Amino acid sequence: QVQLVESGGGLVQAGGSLRLPCAASGRTVSNYAMGWFRQAPGKEREFVATNWNSGTTRYADSVKGRFTSSRDNAKNTVYLQMNSLKPEDTAIYYCAALRTGLYYQKSDYDYWGQGTQVTVSS
Repeated sequence: QVQLVESGGGLVQAGGSLRLPCAASGRTVSNYAMGWFRQAPGKEREFVATNWNSGTTRYADSVKGRFTSSRDNAKNTVYLQMNSLKPEDTAIYYCAALRTGLYYQKSDYDYWGQGTQVTVSS
């Protein structure tokens, strides 16, 4: 069992930044690839980023160069640093843990957080 809790969401102006922590409990995040997905109003939940304990990261084209996924094993926490935010980044952001499968495929993830709302105003 892995419990994931995202936080750090809120309202930010376009061009601003937010950092979303995802605190894990139950098992160490080092055993999982940790993914971020988001769901905008009226849209399907979409892949944002995944990082592995090796340091490897993968990003959706829509966020590449603006978002950074990282982890702090000592705190058993992963982070999504979001810079140069755009109104189209507005969504509920979810943290998820992947044991095995395709990193960009949400159905392959084993555990999910409750989500945190990010709203970017223009």
